[in-house]
Amino acid sequence: MLAALAIVALAYLLGSVSFAVVVSRAFGLPDPHEYGSGNPGATNVLRTGNRKAALLTLAGDGLKGFVAVYAAQKLTVSLGAPEWTVAASALAVFLGHLYPVFHRFRGGKGVATGAGIVFALHWPLGLLLTVIWLTMAYGFKISSLAALVAAVLMPLGMFYVQGPTLTAWSMVPIALLLIWRHRDNIQKLVSGQERTIGRS
Repeated sequence: MLAALAIVALAYLLGSVSFAVVVSRAFGLPDPHEYGSGNPGATNVLRTGNRKAALLTLAGDGLKGFVAVYAAQKLTVSLGAPEWTVAASALAVFLGHLYPVFHRFRGGKGVATGAGIVFALHWPLGLLLTVIWLTMAYGFKISSLAALVAAVLMPLGMFYVQGPTLTAWSMVPIALLLIWRHRDNIQKLVSGQERTIGRS
């Protein structure tokens, strides 16, 4: 039990590292909380016009989701931790991104981190969802719309490939949190005022 709690706690702490903030500081860019949507994520960082910083933010946020879950899978086996450890770690790293202890609990919306989690659990599904996201995002030029579509498909896809496993069930609260974090975007989509990708 202690091993499981330690793994989950480490997953949360890893998720709490906001790469939008870290990368912005490294590039001398403004705090992502202070412009655009105020969301510390790759799409908002892109609004500075610095594509490299945005790509690094995307990669970092996705990688931490992947690493946390992949490590949890390996450690669960080697340490004999309970089966629920991986599912709890997936949720923990996601919550860490949304509510990071290192950044006054002001986190991102979780799209990249959610993708990293899915890649660690089932990479073909992660690849399929990424293709769907890219198609939606660059077809409609609206990141939030692509994220919402991916959020709905994510748990459905995981149930399809894994059945009713604990990790598949962990995708349900993650998807609901993704949708909740996009509630302002949903209102803007309905009113036709949502920002497009690359808009400063």
